Amino acid sequence: MPSDTATPPQEGDTAPAFSLPRDGGALVSLSDFAGRHVVLYFYPKDDTPGCTTEALDFTAAMDAFAAAGAVVLGISKDSVTKHDKFVAKRGLGIPLLSDEQGDVCERYGVWGEKQMYGKSYMGIERMTFLIGPDGRIARVWRKVKVPGHVDAVLDAVRA
Repeated sequence: MPSDTATPPQEGDTAPAFSLPRDGGALVSLSDFAGRHVVLYFYPKDDTPGCTTEALDFTAAMDAFAAAGAVVLGISKDSVTKHDKFVAKRGLGIPLLSDEQGDVCERYGVWGEKQMYGKSYMGIERMTFLIGPDGRIARVWRKVKVPGHVDAVLDAVRA
């Protein structure tokens, strides 16, 4: 990764604050969920196979997360318009936040150099953060593999 890529916050660090527009256009701030667990997952792009599976898995587990006292928020650099289309097409029930400028992605250290088919490009590394009710990072999942990920995150929230 390039040296200008921010290091992701570590367990125990205060979660970087943010306010971003979500699908539907409302503004969502981390502070809206003070005193609750927040699952913040970063994903590369709306309506691609892995990102769709991850969003559908989180949507399917929405009630279980709510019962455990947690809210789930997805973040990518896609626009609110793209999020709206993705939510409508796939019947998603979780808020998708738009970080078009990439500021939040950089503060969470998920924006960096990636490789595909021998070519380098800049993109979002699939990463999930569990933020505790105290506003601190409780757990970090890096280089997320989608199958089984939502269950692992739910187990961590329940613990």
